[in-house]
Formats: sequence, C-alpha cells, structure tokens
Amino acid sequence: MNALVMPRTASLLALLSLSLAACSPAADVPAEEPPLAGARIGGDFTLTSGAGEEVSWSDFAGQYRMVYFGYTSCPDVCPYDTQRMVRARQAYLEENPDTEIAAIFITVDPARDTPEALAQFTGNFAPDLVGLTGSEEQIDEVVKDFAAYRALEEEDEYGFYKVTHGPPGAYLFGPQGEPLALLPVDESVEGTLAEMRRWIR
Repeated sequence: MNALVMPRTASLLALLSLSLAACSPAADVPAEEPPLAGARIGGDFTLTSGAGEEVSWSDFAGQYRMVYFGYTSCPDVCPYDTQRMVRARQAYLEENPDTEIAAIFITVDPARDTPEALAQFTGNFAPDLVGLTGSEEQIDEVVKDFAAYRALEEEDEYGFYKVTHGPPGAYLFGPQGEPLALLPVDESVEGTLAEMRRWIR
C-alpha cells in the first residue's frame, strides 16, 4: 500500500509546486527596459519661463517630465503636437491623480519667442504648461544636451521664416531626470497615452 501511495503523493506534490510557481509573480523576471534607458539625453539648464522667471531642470526633480522642442510661430506642427501632449498628460493624470508630470515646451526660436510670446502660446493649451526660452547660446546648449536639433530656414518675401526642428515627438523623463522614451505626440493622443502607461511606474 505504501509503495503505491508514495509515488502518487510525490507526483501530486510536484504538480502542485509547478502550479504555484506558475501563479506566483515572476520576481526573477526583469521589467521591460524603457527604450531610452541609459541614453545620454538631458542635462541641467537654467532658462526663462513665460512668467519671466528663471527655471532650472533641477526644479522638476521628483516629477516625470514631458519635454517638447518647438516654437510659437510654427504654422502647423507645433500647435497640434503640443495639444496632443497636453491632452495625453491630462488623461493620464485623471487615471493616476497621485502622479506628478511636468509638461515643458522649450523653444527652438528664442529670437521671436520672448517670455511674453511663450506665455500667450502655452496659455492656449494648459495653465501649467511650462514654456522656456533663453539666449541663442543657451538654447543651442540645451538642444545639444537633449539630442534635439534646430535649423532656421530662409526668410520669405515678408520676412517670415520657419525653423526645422526635432525630435518628432516629446521626450519622457523619469523623476530623476533619466530619459525613458520618445512619446508620439506627433501622431495621436491615444498612442502617447499608451506609451505613458507603459513607462510611468
């Protein structure tokens, strides 16, 4: 009798162990790494806000950060991208009210984007959207540190010019200022929100 019971008991215990292992959290399986993890993107800066106040990168410590490079005179892309960024952030905060996320718009056209111009532009989207400008040298440094780019096109007959700029999207940074992902604000609110859900933890 014992000879018949013991193997069956051992088999049941083995199956139970496998079942429990399958149901337990996979503590030894590492979380998916963000696509920009370890990238050399970002760095401290001090620029001027739409309110005319000095704002530094370190002022956002402890918050997630969405950073978009654009300009207020942009005739097509920037307003739509900014709107999608703000809407995705609002949707995420409604789902996760305890999360802190700063939305930051850094100009690539400091010659025209005075603090007053930035304040008017950002105020059209959200009262807490942070617009930042500075000298040509300051903006060049930030553009370089954040792996962005800008290039002024030739003026037209009316003296208007466009600025080629990027990246095509908004960077998402973590609470320590670490780069996480490039959010597709150039595509859709839904796609941006999906990426935020994926990388904000």
